[in-house]
Amino acid sequence: MITTQITVTDPVCGMAVDPSSSRRSEHEGRSYFFCCAGCQTKFESDPAGVLAARAEKEAAKKLGVDESTSCCGGGGRHGGSSSKASGSAADPGAIYTCPMHLEIEQVGPGDCPICGMDLEPKFVDMADHGDDEQYADMKRRFWVGVVLSVPLLIIAMGPMVGLRIAESMSPQVFGWLQWALATPVVFWCGWPLLVRGVKSFRSMNLNMFSLIAVGTLTAYLFSFVVVVLPGVVPEAFYENGVAPLYFEAAAVIITLVLLGQVLELRARQQTGGAIRELMQLTPQTATRITDDGDEEVPLDSVQKGDRLRIRPGEKVPVDGRVVSGSSRIDESMLTGEPMPVAKVGGDEITGGTLNQTGALVMEAVGVGGDTVLNRIVQMVADAQRSRAPIQKLVDVVARYFVPTVIGCSIAAFVGWAVWGPEPQLAHALVAAVAVLIIACPCALGLATPMSVMVGVGRGAKEGVLIKNAEVLEVMEKVDTIVVDKTGTLTQGRPEVTAIEALGDWNANDVLAIAASVETQSEHPLAQAVVRRARADGLKPIEAIDFNSITGRGVRARVGNQEVMIGNADWLEQQGIANVDEGRAKAGLYQSEGATVVIVAIDQSLAAVLAITDPIKESTPSALKTLHELGLKVIMLTGDAQPTARAVATKLGIDEFHAGVSPSEKHDFVRKLKAEGKTVAMCGDGINDAPALAEANVGIAMGTGTGVAIESAGVTLVGGDLRGVAAACHLSRKTMSNIRQNLFFAFIYNALGIPIAAGLLYPFFGLLLSPMIAAAAMSLSSVSVIANALRLRSAELS
Repeated sequence: MITTQITVTDPVCGMAVDPSSSRRSEHEGRSYFFCCAGCQTKFESDPAGVLAARAEKEAAKKLGVDESTSCCGGGGRHGGSSSKASGSAADPGAIYTCPMHLEIEQVGPGDCPICGMDLEPKFVDMADHGDDEQYADMKRRFWVGVVLSVPLLIIAMGPMVGLRIAESMSPQVFGWLQWALATPVVFWCGWPLLVRGVKSFRSMNLNMFSLIAVGTLTAYLFSFVVVVLPGVVPEAFYENGVAPLYFEAAAVIITLVLLGQVLELRARQQTGGAIRELMQLTPQTATRITDDGDEEVPLDSVQKGDRLRIRPGEKVPVDGRVVSGSSRIDESMLTGEPMPVAKVGGDEITGGTLNQTGALVMEAVGVGGDTVLNRIVQMVADAQRSRAPIQKLVDVVARYFVPTVIGCSIAAFVGWAVWGPEPQLAHALVAAVAVLIIACPCALGLATPMSVMVGVGRGAKEGVLIKNAEVLEVMEKVDTIVVDKTGTLTQGRPEVTAIEALGDWNANDVLAIAASVETQSEHPLAQAVVRRARADGLKPIEAIDFNSITGRGVRARVGNQEVMIGNADWLEQQGIANVDEGRAKAGLYQSEGATVVIVAIDQSLAAVLAITDPIKESTPSALKTLHELGLKVIMLTGDAQPTARAVATKLGIDEFHAGVSPSEKHDFVRKLKAEGKTVAMCGDGINDAPALAEANVGIAMGTGTGVAIESAGVTLVGGDLRGVAAACHLSRKTMSNIRQNLFFAFIYNALGIPIAAGLLYPFFGLLLSPMIAAAAMSLSSVSVIANALRLRSAELS
């Protein structure tokens, strides 16, 4: 007979589900079915909204628009696109993911179907400052387990140390008392552990919870049979003429595993300290200016375009632009610089910075997930969940580990049952359960992600934002650092220090004309010209037909005059006469480290402008540290050869190349890689983006452009080259920490399993108790966690 399975559609994720075995909810007299609890929760929180969204997706499908969906429950991957707006932990529709298996995503909290770990929110909720519910629940279960397990342990093990608590009880009453104490521990306190274990066998993704479930349920069910039906237990299990009970072993194992879970969740909370510190920089409310006056509103209600009032001493709530007023803003949380920055109308300000002296009115430009601070927070969170390539080794081991352990447990049982001393089956059961418990691979699973989470968090506190764990691993292998000059080695705020007019031109006239052209350019040198003109009281006029030639210069028309500003080689290519005169004068300034631009008006030289960009105070010490780490430092700059040589000589840079265009920077990095070098490229401008993307690791100054930051694997929030040295230290210490953790985990299991199976018995007459095995298993996890947490205080300077 051919049967057809009837299926319906989950209205949340669109998955086809079997109504006979699915979750169900009623809405307006109709039944809806769901693939998981997360989908059901999301539906019940807003049925009308979910159904409307589903209708839109179905309509889009009919129109040929791709709206991919897939199962989001049971730990399956959620195929739909999810916005950050719906990603907060407080949202019932929030997407959760596994910190060890990033391919696992689902709507709502739960546990990973591969490793069994608690899932965590994929996107950070800037408004969520509450305690972790999973941690609180697991801690509650642990303490209940302690309260019940301690008296159970005393009752059961007391006779071994001379306590005769149960002498007045009959064996049956004694057994039922132990059952009464153990049952809540196993089936309430340990329920999440057992559920995960059962799920692992259903999906055949065997993990640590598989071993815990088999071991504890074996001990518990055997003891229950002894209490209820003592006559069916073979005499080979008897000890001193009585069938043994292992209730205390099952309860204590559960309690110790819960302790490990509590410590793990607590450690994961601590690794989020950097994120919480960043989140606390944002105020909870903002003062919005309306037609009816000022009103205080929650931060999440601020919309783009709103006008907000910032009083002295208040934090800037969102990213925006100053509309009126003037003040000084403390931007140290972004730049690391202690000096406040003056802000006037038209200047940009960043959410989370502190307004110091004056009152400002600002227009909101970046709100919610679009703020700089939110992007930083999300970058840190994503990096903490990312997987280092070394984790692949762990994955391969874990795939075969649990089945191997179960095989070892069966072999230990058979070996003791056949060749062991009396009581054979009792010894066999103890050895088999001990092998299962001591071999739980939680330490192995925690080794890499714990170090990555702590290391990334430590870097964030120093203003070093790591994009993902792979970057952290590659950074350790870097042997060559390539740096841009402007904004990386220097302050990135150059100033015109000399104006030498040529021919019949007057210096102020040339400066006013040059500023008229450079007003339309975003280049730091152009802005220096504009700032000097304003400082001298000169007013630029409108320039037309503006054109910028990257790495060469700019041209435009100011009034009836054609103006070209750039380097000598480019002006010579444009047919400007007497360029050699300008080149000679430029050489004098360049030998002192200044950058020179030449101004030509109506095909003749008009002036030479010397622009100096002061070297950052931190640059020499940062370069010294990089050299101490054994790294070669190469400077690439678009500046002229004499200027580049002066800066390189002053700073002791190993190698430099001048007059390099953006494409040539990219090609140079590629050439280094072809030579077998592992290259980190450090820059801050749009012109650095191709080289940043080509390098093994791109390092962007946080004070630079968004394009550069997007192209980089590491962002230095403060724009300080010392961050490069900190990133190198961080990567080396984190990878060393991971290797230490993996060593602990592998050695622990390599020694623990044979001992649990009875290796010491022939020599010392010792057979490991399952309770001792559980304690050892928990301690192995604690050792890995404690070792990873050492990174929180690692010295990165």
